[in-house]
Amino acid sequence: MAMNFVTFNQDYSYLAVGTAKGFRIFSTDPFVKSYETKEGNIAMLEMLFSTSLVALILSPRRLQITNTKIYVYDIQTMKLLYTIETSPNPNAICALSPSSDNCYLAYPLPQKAPPPSFTAPTHTPPGNSHIAPTNGEVLIFDAQKLEAINVIEAHRSPLSCISLNNDGTMLATASDKGTILRVFSVPDGHKLYQFRRGSMPSTIYSMSFNTTSTLLCVSSATETVHIFKLGHQGTATGSPGSTGSASSSPPGNRPRETSGSKGPEMDGFLGRKHDGTFMGLIRRTSQTLGTSVAATVGGYLPKGVTEMWEPARDFAWIKLPKHTANAQARSGPVRSVVAMSSNTPQVMVVTSDGVFYVFNIDLSKGGEGTLTKQYS
Repeated sequence: MAMNFVTFNQDYSYLAVGTAKGFRIFSTDPFVKSYETKEGNIAMLEMLFSTSLVALILSPRRLQITNTKIYVYDIQTMKLLYTIETSPNPNAICALSPSSDNCYLAYPLPQKAPPPSFTAPTHTPPGNSHIAPTNGEVLIFDAQKLEAINVIEAHRSPLSCISLNNDGTMLATASDKGTILRVFSVPDGHKLYQFRRGSMPSTIYSMSFNTTSTLLCVSSATETVHIFKLGHQGTATGSPGSTGSASSSPPGNRPRETSGSKGPEMDGFLGRKHDGTFMGLIRRTSQTLGTSVAATVGGYLPKGVTEMWEPARDFAWIKLPKHTANAQARSGPVRSVVAMSSNTPQVMVVTSDGVFYVFNIDLSKGGEGTLTKQYS
């Protein structure tokens, strides 16, 4: 049976799977099916920690409508509190912090459509007010105060994945290139860490912090799951085939792609244009020159200096086994969702082939993780 959606709950103790015929809930340790229903074509679902509250979105049978709005509800009364206009977001790139103290919602910054060049006839349906984002800016929305509070300039190209930690104090971002990953503080938007997944572009499918926010786990269209250490790293091993530095990039570093945060004026968020002035051109040129100089001179400088230019490599990694049972029916790469156990040094991976893996990782030495459990 094909899976439509897979997700972990907030503390990674349960796994929810949506299918064309209902949904299933599994506990992760031990891996046991806790609940199943065979009714409804489930497009998306989310659990509230380990409670019986599950939110479902059913797949339409005939009419498909692309909705470009985010609705904020009070789950105690199911009262609609706020409606947010967004750009088209077919991949549902959005993250909500489960913290009651730092309850933030992160999503791609809406980009307004340019005014039409001609006047449409009166009988023509109104067009979309927003277009798909062309950059990787993230809007931070306070779900308690119901107001936008910041914009983080995370990447130059559009986003492919974002994730908030459990405390609502860190945001991980990846662009559609998938080579550079960044971690920002929330809500102020200071860049804390920068990591390099690899040299070749790849779609990032899932990112997950551990419960203490000391590790970041990332899966992509490749068969490798990367684990990055948040904090000062010593010499990391680096996954096979990787090149470049194995050291950590210090907070505030801005190599190659600019990143940062903007103020909380909502009109400024939606109406801001890129700087096309002569000084803006000089700034972009100087950034390019600075990157090339760093690449050339970095080999002649002490390690502490080169760390300022080069993003960190993975601390540990996992190679997913080749699962051939559904290989012929599958089109495209295997998608996966990752999470880290809150009790043991283990990484849990669920693939679109319907396989649940558990890997052990060495928290002191890093390196390649070892497969300990597998269910299908």
